[in-house]
Amino acid sequence: MAFAVFCVLLLATGLMRLIELSVSRHRLRQSPSRTAVPEPWLFPLMVALHTGLVCAPIVEVVAFERPFIPALSATAAVLLAVATALRVWVHRTLREAFNVRVVEPRAIVTGGPYRFVRHPNYLAVILEIACLPLLYTAWLSSLALSSLNAFVLYHRIRVEERVLGQIPAWREAMDGRARLVPGLF
Repeated sequence: MAFAVFCVLLLATGLMRLIELSVSRHRLRQSPSRTAVPEPWLFPLMVALHTGLVCAPIVEVVAFERPFIPALSATAAVLLAVATALRVWVHRTLREAFNVRVVEPRAIVTGGPYRFVRHPNYLAVILEIACLPLLYTAWLSSLALSSLNAFVLYHRIRVEERVLGQIPAWREAMDGRARLVPGLF
């Protein structure tokens, strides 16, 4: 039963990512004057990472016969609940401005979680990628995907901040704010 729930959660995460991608594409098509910043190798790597998030943990659990550890699963579930709440907060704050691609914004958002950090959605993604596999002890997937995610986010944040940094209002609003964790980073 636990494995079936684990698979459903992973597949639901994949479905969520596909919906976000579809909505983002639609938003770009609806605003032809707005274009996504080209990310010839980075965006495909992000897509592969999130595909791996759906597939790799299932393969690991089956191939290595990982046990279900209730305490680990409960801890991961609590952190996933925090990540989900943060993602919902980000989406509600950004509304129509949310996009999976780097697009110059029409307005600078400084409310919601953006009062505290520059990239709250990336913090939510970090927690999701680390914790989803741990719901069923897929620790190799958690480590490997988290490592790849660190590489991806290092580059993605640089691209995003290069675009946003050209906007004086964003520089002024975000000056002194941490990227991901207030007071830390």
